[in-house]
Amino acid sequence: MRFGITILPEHRWTDAARLWRGAEELGFDHAWTYDHLVWAGLPDSPWFGALPTLTAAATVTSTIRLGTFVSSPNYRHPYVFLRDLLALDDISGGRLLCGLGTGGDLDARILGEDLSLKERVDRFHEFVEALDRLATQDHVDLDGRFHRTVDARTPPGSAQRPRFPFVVAANGPRVLRLAARLGQGWVTYGAGGDTLEEWWSGVAGLTQGLDEAEAQAGRERPLDRYLSLDGSPRFSLESVDLFEDMVGRAAQLGFTDVVTHWPRPEGVYAGSEAVLEQAAAQMPTLR
Repeated sequence: MRFGITILPEHRWTDAARLWRGAEELGFDHAWTYDHLVWAGLPDSPWFGALPTLTAAATVTSTIRLGTFVSSPNYRHPYVFLRDLLALDDISGGRLLCGLGTGGDLDARILGEDLSLKERVDRFHEFVEALDRLATQDHVDLDGRFHRTVDARTPPGSAQRPRFPFVVAANGPRVLRLAARLGQGWVTYGAGGDTLEEWWSGVAGLTQGLDEAEAQAGRERPLDRYLSLDGSPRFSLESVDLFEDMVGRAAQLGFTDVVTHWPRPEGVYAGSEAVLEQAAAQMPTLR
């Protein structure tokens, strides 16, 4: 089992740098931040851009992998996005994990979009396929419904070869098949539920869906499987015992990675940094 932590991009860098350094010092394998214009969970909170935040994090860390949790085409063109990702992968020394998802309603509404869910899923498929081509080829022509390029140049390419990993957020069958075809990892928040048992039942169903998608894709190597523990009705760092129990159940379902959140003083993900430190101290025994 590998361990990840998400640090929301709500802090000025003078305060945030301590958290990113701390994630590495506590022994986490990867650290993430949300990629939104505004996050519906904290619509009135200060908010900073994901890629500049991760780039700054790369300069105060040396080993921990860094990822977007997750990026969408709601406000990104794949070619412009690629340029930023190449810079981040280079600055971090090849530590980038590119989390990708369809995106939420709020970011789309802010920019005046009026796309149905099906259209947004269609756009996401085109976006991931385009980003894959741009990250692995040069002189790329795209002529899709949502994205176009004409002779797009892509040197120097990724610091990771053949490209940085895609970690695709997917719950529905179409996007699960996309993850199995083009992803190196899959991430899920679960499928809802009012209780922990209902949530775990939904997670188990999603893993079965991914099994089927991987079989259809004929993958030689299975996807890394990331579970966002805090998609459940309870915050995973509510206590060390709860964290250990959730990690164990994730392992039983075949997840290779779990992700929690840095505790906040109040509201969403409210918790104690002391519990975070105690849980991190147990991670070596849970690997």
